[in-house]
Amino acid sequence: MGRFVDLTLRGATNGFCYSAVALGLVMIWRATRILNFAQGAMAMLTTYIAVTVVEHHGSYWLAVGVAVVSGAVLGGLIERFVVRPVEHRPPLNAVIVTLGLLVAIEALAGMIWGGGLRPFPTPFSQLGLVVGHERVAFSAFDIYILGSIVVVLGLLVVLFRFTAVGLRMRASAFAPEVARLLGVRVGRSLTLGWALASALGALVGALVAPGLLVSPNFMDAVFIYGFTAAVIGGLESPVGAVVGGLGTGLVLSYVGGYLGSPVEDLGALAMLMVVLMVRPQGLFAPVSERRV
Repeated sequence: MGRFVDLTLRGATNGFCYSAVALGLVMIWRATRILNFAQGAMAMLTTYIAVTVVEHHGSYWLAVGVAVVSGAVLGGLIERFVVRPVEHRPPLNAVIVTLGLLVAIEALAGMIWGGGLRPFPTPFSQLGLVVGHERVAFSAFDIYILGSIVVVLGLLVVLFRFTAVGLRMRASAFAPEVARLLGVRVGRSLTLGWALASALGALVGALVAPGLLVSPNFMDAVFIYGFTAAVIGGLESPVGAVVGGLGTGLVLSYVGGYLGSPVEDLGALAMLMVVLMVRPQGLFAPVSERRV
């Protein structure tokens, strides 16, 4: 029973990280019909910026703040100057652009910081907490990760459902031509959406970095699992992104814990295949395709 609890806690912690990545993908897909395959690489780049801040100033909180702001700026610039010119071109153009960004950003990081592993500090202990007379595989740092992502997800819900900015962003995503007629600056809203998605990815990069160590490709696996979560939940559904991420984290944890870590990827692949066979559009996506 203790092992099951440990695996569940670990899976939930990782799952919320995958949910955040998936939510960023969903935000961009709903707005522009583009899958940002460079999202993991962008998060990696901002994490390297955070590492540099830590090395020069020694402040974890300053480093995370700089990473999130850098992510927002990077996402906005990429949308405005790289993605927007291909938004209304054939879909393959955008795929090639984002894949090219992935390769270019990882190469750039390797040239600037090298390919070696770099540590990233933690503000809290990573030693498992003692509950009763047992030590569980859940630390104060894990609580911080869960709390941070839950708070951010809550703030995004408030933004999109209860603010004028969020309403304009939703209108720009669902009906851009109508939104323009109503005076909404659609281009600015799309740029803001990319900035928020990139900032969310930057936060995830800073949260997972202490456990993975920073390298030019350290976010690749996190992105793949986040992408899996987005597809399982449905690329149209923010709720699906959260549920899909949590489910992916739990499945990976159980498969790795009981069958061995080498088969974790097979567990995620099996779950993805089952969902796509039963409901190809994702578990939480609407049955009919939304027209824009």
